[in-house]
Amino acid sequence: MSKTKKIKVLIVDDSAVVRQVLSDMMANQPDIEVIATAADPIFAVAKMRDEWPDVITLDVEMPRMDGITFLKKIMQGKPTPVVICSSLTEKGAETTMEAMSTGAVAIFTKPQIGVKGFLEQSKAELLDAIREAARSNVAAMGRRAAPRAAVNNAEATASVSAAQTAMSKTTEKVVAIGTSTGGTIALEQILTSLTPGCPGIVIVQHMPEKFTAAFASRLNQLCSIEVKEAEDGDKVRPGLALIAPGGKHMSLVRNGAFYQVQVKAGPAVNRHCPSVDVLFRSVAKCAGKNSVGIILTGMGDDGARGLLEMRETGAVTYAQDEASSVVFGMPKEAIKRDAAMQIISLDQVATVVTSYSFR
Repeated sequence: MSKTKKIKVLIVDDSAVVRQVLSDMMANQPDIEVIATAADPIFAVAKMRDEWPDVITLDVEMPRMDGITFLKKIMQGKPTPVVICSSLTEKGAETTMEAMSTGAVAIFTKPQIGVKGFLEQSKAELLDAIREAARSNVAAMGRRAAPRAAVNNAEATASVSAAQTAMSKTTEKVVAIGTSTGGTIALEQILTSLTPGCPGIVIVQHMPEKFTAAFASRLNQLCSIEVKEAEDGDKVRPGLALIAPGGKHMSLVRNGAFYQVQVKAGPAVNRHCPSVDVLFRSVAKCAGKNSVGIILTGMGDDGARGLLEMRETGAVTYAQDEASSVVFGMPKEAIKRDAAMQIISLDQVATVVTSYSFR
């Protein structure tokens, strides 16, 4: 019987402690092998000439060459799965979001103090991230459609005015989207293609605390619609996308003729907080046939059960196809449960969302 091929990992971090802890963590794993470590990208490039890794763990702030510049070079030359190991700070969050948009497949956060103990406690989570990265389809990241040009102010004003008129006549649609690995790039492609007349959107993207605020802020600068990290009590309205904050669950609730979100802390569901299932189940309960559910790229099965509940209450449901997914886990589980009415490519999602405007 042939041996299982091991995942070859290159660790790039300017901290000798981090390099040692990560190396020790992976040393006894039957499916993972650390082929090299490097204190910065310059050293890493030299070592990659000898043997190319399957996965790279990469710090962002390093001497001589920063992690983002290194990541861009990798993705332009030979796209390789990269797990970002970044400090959990506001500044680090903004920089890491740039890394995610460049092509990193996952974020793993580390504190500035007590990093050794933290990494040892987070061993299972990090090893899962590496295995997830090794299975990812990084080629899908390079097939992004060009975003539409931003609408001018007159067009935006007209769209919002039309939306307010439509809302007075009928119950508006709510679009719920759930995603994980590969979702930052997928959401950027979708949301930059929408105009302010689109239905209100509620989103769960698996992401650590503090990073969702930076992610939402970045998208808000790129999009014609408004994008923000959700706060408890935010109204769901046309032209607005609300992203669940890291570390808190987001649910949809009804307030008279309108919908709003409830944001609160709670235990992890399917190992995640925020959880896609928590959002989808609340949408099924509060919006039912007035909702649209879309499950995108990601590992695991979070959202599959909730999407099925949405379908059973009359919602229209979609799952992203394998070819355009970075990781096909979450859509695949939803499809297996017959939760998705249609399977669509990433390029089709924005059109689908727009088609439900004020039906």
